[in-house]
Amino acid sequence: MPFEHWSIRPLVDGLSARVVSIEEVMVVLFVGDDWAEDHHDVWVMDEAGGRVWSGRLSEGVAGVTRLHEVLADLVEDPSEVVVGIETDRGLWVGALIAAGYRVFAPNPKSVARYRERHGVSGAKSDAGDAKLLADLVRTDRHNHREVAGDSVLAEGVKVLARAHQNLVWERVRHANRLRSALREFYPQALDVFDDLAHPDALSVLGKAPAPAQGARLTVTQIRTLLKQGGRQRYLDRRATEIHTGLQGEALTAPPEIVDAFAASVRATVAVIAALNTQIAQLGAELETRFKQHPDADIYLSIPGLGVTLSARVLGEFGDDPDRYADVKHRRNYAGTSPVTRASGKKEVVMARFVRNDRLYDPVIRWAFASLTASPGARAFYDAHRERGDSHYKALRALSNRLVGILHGCLRHHTLYDETTAWAHRQPATIQAA
Repeated sequence: MPFEHWSIRPLVDGLSARVVSIEEVMVVLFVGDDWAEDHHDVWVMDEAGGRVWSGRLSEGVAGVTRLHEVLADLVEDPSEVVVGIETDRGLWVGALIAAGYRVFAPNPKSVARYRERHGVSGAKSDAGDAKLLADLVRTDRHNHREVAGDSVLAEGVKVLARAHQNLVWERVRHANRLRSALREFYPQALDVFDDLAHPDALSVLGKAPAPAQGARLTVTQIRTLLKQGGRQRYLDRRATEIHTGLQGEALTAPPEIVDAFAASVRATVAVIAALNTQIAQLGAELETRFKQHPDADIYLSIPGLGVTLSARVLGEFGDDPDRYADVKHRRNYAGTSPVTRASGKKEVVMARFVRNDRLYDPVIRWAFASLTASPGARAFYDAHRERGDSHYKALRALSNRLVGILHGCLRHHTLYDETTAWAHRQPATIQAA
């Protein structure tokens, strides 16, 4: 259409019909909060990126009160404030959410890349990071996740599940240290005990942390130690196996080295025993808290999900019904969906390695456990294996499918049904997940 046929009169008439005052336009403030152990560097900017306020606030009531005062002087509605901070938990974050602010918690790796996007010098400061976070939520918040509105019960499950998982990981570390020490001077013990965190191993090694002491133990003494450790079945047979194994010939270290390693073994055994006790107690508390959640029955109805794995998955996924727009978002957050990298004629589909390991670990364990609990899951896994996928790749595909099933159950508030979940997927038609 020729330019002269256009008329700007309707636009002029529309503008002259009503004069909009600046007070009637919603003002939005963007807050960057770079937190440390005892203080917060805060930067407040307007929609144009101009600095409105900046300063350092102390951690605690005084600091958050001062922040509320500053923002209250600038806006009338707390929902007009958008906050960027590199954590999604803690008392400070809870206070921000309770005040009604919109809080985003970008991943620290994303923030680091954003810093490189705006400067190549490598310069870094707390105040600069606060400004960076404010700018990030001003321009790129659509690419990041707003802190979910999970229930208090779900948050409690998350705290307990993470604490329980931390202790389990810590037990694995100490068991590995114990294995390393025994390899240096007491290989007979490694031949006898596969699981060094098992009560059998802890009972015997606590009493006989050196080869000579182990060799002097009688079958009766070992039987008593096993019983004290909690074993109730096959006591005589297991005691005989341990006695025979500890009598085996092996190279020996000098007495001074043996004594030093024995002291180390005794201390590590005591630590692992204490961890076992605390893991059991925390696990019981986790089970009680998890079963109080209204979605507990849905999680426990799915094959492969016991109480501990269910609690971990619930704690990491949260229970905010609006957190995941669709099943794809939930799968991406779980880290089970693949990543496609394409450039020109080259395209590679690979596993997603940037993920929440606290969620990915129980999901993979859940998939493995489902192989014996669900015929549909087993058929799905076998179909991928027959197609040439490795065990881990097939397991990852299965976990991706199971996350989708969980998403559907939670969305529709229904328990798991084997027929509904798998009947329509025949082995020959199973597609890559």
